Amino acid sequence: MTRFALALDLGGTKLDAALVSADGAVMPASRNRRPSGRDATPADLDVAIAATVAQALAHLPQDAEFAGVGIGSAGPIDLTTGAIHPVNMPRLHGYALAEAAARATADVLRRDDFPTRLRHDFPTRLRHDGGCLALAESWIGAAAGSRASLSIVVSTGVGGGIVVDGAPIGGASGNAGHLGQMMIGDLTLEQIASGPASVTWARSQGWTGESGEDIARDAAAGDAVARAAIERSAATVGLGLANAATLLDLDVIAISGGFSRVSDDYVELVGAALREAAVLPYARATRVVRSALGDDGPLVGAAALILR
Repeated sequence: MTRFALALDLGGTKLDAALVSADGAVMPASRNRRPSGRDATPADLDVAIAATVAQALAHLPQDAEFAGVGIGSAGPIDLTTGAIHPVNMPRLHGYALAEAAARATADVLRRDDFPTRLRHDFPTRLRHDGGCLALAESWIGAAAGSRASLSIVVSTGVGGGIVVDGAPIGGASGNAGHLGQMMIGDLTLEQIASGPASVTWARSQGWTGESGEDIARDAAAGDAVARAAIERSAATVGLGLANAATLLDLDVIAISGGFSRVSDDYVELVGAALREAAVLPYARATRVVRSALGDDGPLVGAAALILR
């Protein structure tokens, strides 16, 4: 009997849901999403959770073992209450995400078209999305086999997570890994290196594009400002990661996220910046690699909260 977990990933633009098997494979047919957004309300998220959970669970095999619900969310989070306080969705501050997901899942499993044996108590576990990504990479991704790893997303925002000896490191409140809010000079890393921040900077230099995709296209075509925006982002991320590697003594750092794909050499630029900035030899020795899981990482990591 195959075990499946229901994985949810709540970010600043969308809520993803899917079934994930015990070996970390996302079931493609079960994967679905609904929009979230900065102005999302608790009522909006109630509707989105109910819809995505129902669509994902509709693909649960009749002979499967249902292991529970794992959730990764934009943070900060409150592990004690299961509530979230996402920086990029202020109207959801205090929203009881774990409770809402558990309730929606139970409602679906009680329907007559689901076997009675599935109508049992199941665990529901929450981490912030960067922590879930890090757990996935250390399980079956680019950091598999490492003793101490960090995974980072460079996209609309910048976030990350830490895993040591196979266990996610949450810290006192469960929120360790919010790399995007580290200060680099007078600004946060996210305010300098994220996709939207890079677009804003490039436009201040006379570039006329409007998106990260435009930066990628124009840089590939030889536009000097677009290329400078990429190098500025990578250098800032590399500086932040040099600090993290010095503090945490990491084997490997895995990088993912839409803006990390803005150029073929983005990850290499970050690695070079880390080595240039790091003072101590063990920090300079940290490997910087591209994520092996791509867009599946956060869902796989959320499921790992249940399956691992």
